[in-house]
Amino acid sequence: MLIVDTDVLIEILDKKSTKGAEALDRILKSGEDVGTTVINMHELLYGLNKYAKQTEEILLLPVLAFTKNDAILSSKLELEAERKGTPTRRTDSMIAAIAINNNATLYTLDKKHFSQFIKNNLKLLK
Repeated sequence: MLIVDTDVLIEILDKKSTKGAEALDRILKSGEDVGTTVINMHELLYGLNKYAKQTEEILLLPVLAFTKNDAILSSKLELEAERKGTPTRRTDSMIAAIAINNNATLYTLDKKHFSQFIKNNLKLLK
């Protein structure tokens, strides 16, 4: 499965974005099942609702839930990052945990937010 991060979804929803068109083409060519996480859905819906944009399109995307196992792993990922002096956003550790626990690949345009989780078996789309 390919999990699409918020930044990629924003680009895709922006019909004038060349980056978004390229991202959508890449997703379609991957042949993977595609979805996002409940965390990404929240981030995206918050922005769409804030700026009075349509939300129907995004609600069709399959969404992976945040489970107890994800909470356990994300808390460890966040604490490990903090102890190493490279604190991470809580939502990023949560998204990483969902991807790891679902053996999914994360498609993000901001790899620096997630690269520290590769050693924890996070797969990023190259």
